[in-house]
Amino acid sequence: MVSMQDSRSNPNISYSQTPYHYYTPPPSSARITRSMGRSMRTVRSNLYKPREEMPNYTENLSDADIDLHLGELAKKLSSNSRSASSDIGEILEISGTFSDFSACSSDISGELQRLASLPDPGPVGGASPKPEPEPCTGFLERETFSTEIIESISPEDLQPTVKLCVDGLQSTSIAVQRSAAAKLRFLAKNRADNRVLIGESGAVPALIPLLRCSDAMTQEHAVTAILNLSLHDSNKGMITYAGAVKSLIYVLKTGTETSKQNAACALLSLALVEEYKLSIGAAGAIPPLVSLMINGTNRGKKDALTTLYKLCSVKLNKERAVCAGAVRPLVGLVGEQGTGLEEKALVVLSSLAGIEMGRDVIVEEGGIPALVEAIEEGSEKGKEFAVVTLLQLCLGSVRNRGLLVREGGIPPLVALSQNGTMKAKQKAEALLGYLREPRQEASSSSP
Repeated sequence: MVSMQDSRSNPNISYSQTPYHYYTPPPSSARITRSMGRSMRTVRSNLYKPREEMPNYTENLSDADIDLHLGELAKKLSSNSRSASSDIGEILEISGTFSDFSACSSDISGELQRLASLPDPGPVGGASPKPEPEPCTGFLERETFSTEIIESISPEDLQPTVKLCVDGLQSTSIAVQRSAAAKLRFLAKNRADNRVLIGESGAVPALIPLLRCSDAMTQEHAVTAILNLSLHDSNKGMITYAGAVKSLIYVLKTGTETSKQNAACALLSLALVEEYKLSIGAAGAIPPLVSLMINGTNRGKKDALTTLYKLCSVKLNKERAVCAGAVRPLVGLVGEQGTGLEEKALVVLSSLAGIEMGRDVIVEEGGIPALVEAIEEGSEKGKEFAVVTLLQLCLGSVRNRGLLVREGGIPPLVALSQNGTMKAKQKAEALLGYLREPRQEASSSSP
């Protein structure tokens, strides 16, 4: 179900543009309280004494050592009580506009299962090259082990691993960068406290260059890590001011399907801050979002529609969307019943009908017949949004009222005024009132 309810934007982040007051879902209030546990230094000292038995011990532990320590710590902490609250509530809050956005709001690509099944590329040209080092080797590949770490270990104890991964993002090795981005992506997936830790550890400026990486998987890990980090309010400003918006738009144009979807969701997350909507639109986000709406997978189209709706609460972005050719595919999606896209398309179309340019193009692209059909055959919410859009089109246009009458819109409007939702009944009755008054004049003045 689609909610149009207005909500609050983040008041703590300022932007040079004059703010516009439009719909913004509330930031998440979900918090996770966890036992901080022992520090990694304490664990190291307990695991590695006496020192004379390990003459080669050094404070700079190897990757395998860190992996071992984390596993041991996870086992010890697994019996501790875990927080009853979940970040799923935080993710769902972002979906105030579209009910199923939670499916794409945080790391939809399931990296654990896929990484476990990826084939070894093998040697090239008969040679047996030495494998490139990977930070925290084995950390992400073992699903059970990784889950224990994420759910049990406090941010304090994960800090050495996070630092190692942030350092890995700046490596000259693509393999090391890919691995580090994948691990940060997973660490930030579900836990708000990990998002804070990673954000404060300097990961954002190191991730942004990887959004333009020529390696598709590295780019995908980086954009999904940015998405996951953006779900925490304190990271939104950091991501925006670090220059991520233009790089996210680059991913929208060049990435894999999953990367494009997650880039759209990351822009949506940033657009929850009212002051960022204009800058995201000005950076050129709307044309590639329209392209994703036209050419993407079903999931990609939903993500594009969600983000377009959020951005188009600002008038200038409505104009950008109309100029980018959004209306024709939106009208087409309105008629695609059963895809889960029609209601979302109707919401965006209703938003664009809020400006004169949008209304004109909607009529030119055959919007009135499509909206009448939505009232006849759509869902309850779809009918509601369709009649709202028709009311916008006809409110100040005698010509459009005549077109609606000639299209046979009165019988379905009468039925809706009797059997629709409360809001749909009210809007249908209001529209019928407008149609009755100038009906004769409208019919004679219509082309």
